[in-house]
Amino acid sequence: MNLFRAVAMGVAVAFGLGLSSAGAADISEIRIDWATYNPVSLLLKKEGLLEKEFAKDKISIRWVQSAGSNKALEFLNAGSIDFGSTAGAAALIARVNGNPVKSIYVYSRPEWTALVTRADSPISTVQDLKGKTIAVTRGTDPHIFLVRALADAGLKQSDVKLVLLQHADGKLALLRGDVDAWAGLDPLMASAEVEDKAKLFYRKPENNTWGVLNTTETFAAEHPDIVKRVLGAYEQARADAIANPAALKAALVEAAKLPDNVIAKQLERTDISQSTIGDQQRETISKAGLALQSASVLPADVDIRKVTNELIDDRFAAGKTQ
Repeated sequence: MNLFRAVAMGVAVAFGLGLSSAGAADISEIRIDWATYNPVSLLLKKEGLLEKEFAKDKISIRWVQSAGSNKALEFLNAGSIDFGSTAGAAALIARVNGNPVKSIYVYSRPEWTALVTRADSPISTVQDLKGKTIAVTRGTDPHIFLVRALADAGLKQSDVKLVLLQHADGKLALLRGDVDAWAGLDPLMASAEVEDKAKLFYRKPENNTWGVLNTTETFAAEHPDIVKRVLGAYEQARADAIANPAALKAALVEAAKLPDNVIAKQLERTDISQSTIGDQQRETISKAGLALQSASVLPADVDIRKVTNELIDDRFAAGKTQ
């Protein structure tokens, strides 16, 4: 048995994968998202790990694509999925706005967003954005990244014109010349960079918040055994991705329908070496929330650290008991 498969089996047991199916009898389907900004989800789907795990319980798996954190959070709030992939700060904003999500797992630590413009654009600094149009997807890490970048440059949102588009449409709008800049998201950002020579004129990796898997308060409370088994399957997929990066790349190339060199660019700035949610995520996400509060994006009377603590649920981490 190779080392990575041994690790996968170990973490699967720690997360509860393969343990008693008690408590699963009242569920016939688990609804979970996949997203090109969450590469581990693609390998999880491709390998059929969840299907194998829950076959003995006669529980089917329904996969739903999330085009961005905003969509995953909408699906969770509407009750149309049980598990959704988002950026940590996006989940925090949703929680502040009354969406009762719980962040339970880390699927990556990416640098998946930057501010992007065309190769021939004179824009080279955030200050150059004053009076310009910027494509952005509201409620996502690129949106949060943009707000923080403007604030750090002494600009307000009113100093620019935001054009609200989903990520793929934002990229197209930039390349067509319909907007001056775009708050980008990988792998679309990597595509613009590699294939269209777009410029990532403002990067700040530490302002990219963690990629987190979320569920709802209700699902976590009513089905903790299911949650642990889902996370066990995620751990198997993550260990497989580390052991076989070529398989991870192939799954992402297939899902994103982008060439190898674009996906390689995305993966070189995506860290999947850790998955346990806890204090590191609390610190990063709360810093993002406080920055948004300073920029008047979040209400001044919200206790950001309290809401962050309510958001992050580490009960399901490997080695923890209920």
